[in-house]
Amino acid sequence: MPNKKLVFQWIRTLQDDPTNIKAQELIIEHYSGLVKSLAYKYSANQFIYEDLVQVGMIGLFNAINRFDESFGKSFEAFAIPTILGEIKRFIRDQTWSVHVPRRIKELGPRIQRAIDELTIFNQQSPTIVEVANYLNIREEDVLETLEMRRSYRALSADREVETDGEGGTLSIFDVKGEEDPRYSFINLQLLLEKIFPILSQREQTVIKCVFFLGMSQKETGELLDISQMHVSRIQRRSLQKLKNVLPMSRDEVFESF
Repeated sequence: MPNKKLVFQWIRTLQDDPTNIKAQELIIEHYSGLVKSLAYKYSANQFIYEDLVQVGMIGLFNAINRFDESFGKSFEAFAIPTILGEIKRFIRDQTWSVHVPRRIKELGPRIQRAIDELTIFNQQSPTIVEVANYLNIREEDVLETLEMRRSYRALSADREVETDGEGGTLSIFDVKGEEDPRYSFINLQLLLEKIFPILSQREQTVIKCVFFLGMSQKETGELLDISQMHVSRIQRRSLQKLKNVLPMSRDEVFESF
């Protein structure tokens, strides 16, 4: 386990020569556990965890570039907020609720940093023109990005908005349509019709009468001049045949009719 003095030596080496591969490898090996633990804290799944580890490493080396030993602060205490900042920024910029153009996602963090820096420098919120000049981009790009960044979090469907000047409100739930259960019935019917040829003519008739026409077993038996018990046996046998050829388990399929 390297001591603090040796770690500071690696950091100073990288500050003097950021391309020093040996120092980079030593730093990564020493602080990989710290970066991984911070990434794990904010990861929702394995895929984003791996991305967050990479982003955390970027934050680690950013901290190395900016670290000043003379401040008397330990490197870990300085690096952790920087690593977390990169991780949170990545999550913020990569997890939009609504799709927006890539350039907007890339401009967003730059514009936000510019706003923060100009606010600190001028002691007041910057104008669109000042932000555009600061980043050397068009004012239209600043306006579009600030507007599109509102799409980072979609509004709740039950969020009410005013529809007129007299206090009237409306939510998405008030205007959205409802799912028609008959759609699933039609899809299922089409599926069953494709595999019906595996059934005998009598078996097909029983299934159609009971499930498609809503007839009882007794009514079906009277139609076919057979007993209700015989209809029940044919129905069970037919359902088992159909289930055996369906692409997945359909134990509750026929209960939906």
